[in-house]
Amino acid sequence: MARRSPRVSTVRTPGRLLPLALAAVTVVAFAPAASAASHVRFTPGAEGVGDPYFPLEGNGGYHALHYSLDVAYDTTYGQLDGTVTMTARATQNLSSFDLDLSGMDVSKVVVNGHRASWNRRGQELKIKPNHGLRKGSTFRVSVTYGGVPQTIVGSPIVFGSPYGFLKTPDGAFIGDEPNGASTWFPVNDHPSDKATYDFTVTVPKGLSVVANGLPEGRHDGMAAFSRRKGSTQASTFKWRENKPMASYLATIDIGKWDVKESKTPSGLNSYVAVDPVLETNQPDAVKFFSDTTAEATDLWSKMWGTYPFETTGAIADNAVYQGQPLGFSLETQSKPVYSAVRSTSTIAHELAHQWFGDSVSVAQWKDIWLNESFASWSAYYWTEKHGGVSVHDRVRNIYNSYPFPDKPDDPYWSVKIADPQRDTMFNDRVYSGGATVLQLLREKIGDDTFFSLLRTWADTHRYGNGNTAQFVALANKVSGQDLNPFFQTWIYSTGKPALP
Repeated sequence: MARRSPRVSTVRTPGRLLPLALAAVTVVAFAPAASAASHVRFTPGAEGVGDPYFPLEGNGGYHALHYSLDVAYDTTYGQLDGTVTMTARATQNLSSFDLDLSGMDVSKVVVNGHRASWNRRGQELKIKPNHGLRKGSTFRVSVTYGGVPQTIVGSPIVFGSPYGFLKTPDGAFIGDEPNGASTWFPVNDHPSDKATYDFTVTVPKGLSVVANGLPEGRHDGMAAFSRRKGSTQASTFKWRENKPMASYLATIDIGKWDVKESKTPSGLNSYVAVDPVLETNQPDAVKFFSDTTAEATDLWSKMWGTYPFETTGAIADNAVYQGQPLGFSLETQSKPVYSAVRSTSTIAHELAHQWFGDSVSVAQWKDIWLNESFASWSAYYWTEKHGGVSVHDRVRNIYNSYPFPDKPDDPYWSVKIADPQRDTMFNDRVYSGGATVLQLLREKIGDDTFFSLLRTWADTHRYGNGNTAQFVALANKVSGQDLNPFFQTWIYSTGKPALP
């Protein structure tokens, strides 16, 4: 995620238009129902994965494999209805399990083709199938649900900016980091449980949908939106993300778009969608996003290894909340979302995340520096490559600047980079401070070793998760040095250490 800087041809395929009653989430098991043998003991899955920052995010007892979202969004009322089907594998003998879902109304839950009992407790949707689910078995759960997704506001995280599902003048802008996905669909909402996704999204005719991955077709017809009488003209869009994705990176952005489909100079697919309103102030906005995205994606591919996804791109929206512009962009997988026209360094930052954050995701949220510090260092390097201040000078300017005279209470030097705490997990110490650590590491071990380390990190954990201890161990191995004292000083401690 980047803070707001202070400082075509369409394949037409048949598609089912969603009847817009309450949405459903269905669970279907492929393994035989549990044996009646008395020695088999089934127990409930945990209602959280144990992340100390977000104790109830994610759920235990299963691993999500794939989500299929079949939803409709009525822009007039802000109403989202549909069915979400999760395919998962049980990691214990399950008597019941949870999904995360904040707000929204649930009308039906189906597990393995049979109606299941369920109840709500806070953000937990607790599901009890008719039969226990055997450890190792694959099952599906479908949830039918609906409602008006509520934007997360008033939270100290994400710099105090509203986030999650945000209604826009012509549709919706979705940026979910860290815990916004469960406000609009039932999900195992933690980055440690990644899955593939497909999206079928129905909207009033005249609007379009851009989501993660590749487009798989569009169908125009009639749909019955739940809060309207009768049916109305609508369009259904299909997208599919074939690579594992953390839930907070999922997006279905709805509105009017000027689209450019192209390839980067190296031959990667690129899909750029820009709200036409943004072009009133910057007439070349589509070209700007397309050209910058192509250049940054190809640069990082040379530096960090093969691009991990099937397409790159951008979704740039005129996103406001209660009349105020949003202040963030987010590295949604394969196509970052931007709430306005942003700088080239911001675009470079979000695209570096495709390796550091999207392909390699954090094991717990305390590891967030493995995302933000790496993307921030990359953005500084981008600026240097384009004639700006060198990374060497940049980080020393940062070091000497904090605390800012006009921000004497800024917790910058009291934030521990490797464990910044929930409400300061997006403090600038994690961004610029962590980028400073990486630059000092680069100067300590040399360019060849440093770039080899980051490429090896991206390759070793590709499509998976990593933590800080693993990165430190890899740095020791690749460099052939004992770097533990260095990391102890710079990421595991608070205070302002002396520069080497």
